Amino acid sequence: METFAEVRQHILDNHQLFLDEPFQIAFEYAVKDDDRKQSIFLAELKSSDNRRYLRVETLICPLDVFDAEKCLRINLILRVGYLAVGDLEGTAFVKMCENLPYASLHGQELEYVVDQVGSMADRMEQALESGDDIA
Repeated sequence: METFAEVRQHILDNHQLFLDEPFQIAFEYAVKDDDRKQSIFLAELKSSDNRRYLRVETLICPLDVFDAEKCLRINLILRVGYLAVGDLEGTAFVKMCENLPYASLHGQELEYVVDQVGSMADRMEQALESGDDIA
């Protein structure tokens, strides 16, 4: 995949979008072996030297229920994805993200990352939110 249009087409072939904007899309990822879902957002990013990346991200929980130092400690052990903080309607949320360079992006890798990020974020959400499915 070399363009966001190719990413969009791949996602449309495999998932149903609930957000479709020029350089951002989103869909509900069904967590395996469970009735839970995780909202996955994909967006195109450019680096300062104009390299393009696809960001995969999902919300976990409000930051006020999670210790920021724990985020950094968890980041050290994660193999796919990283924890970050982003605002949603004025509230700081912990989210799980991964940035994929277009140079090596293909459908199988994208689905692997979506699965890893979505599943890990859902497990963290369950542990932090007493089993509630908030994202």
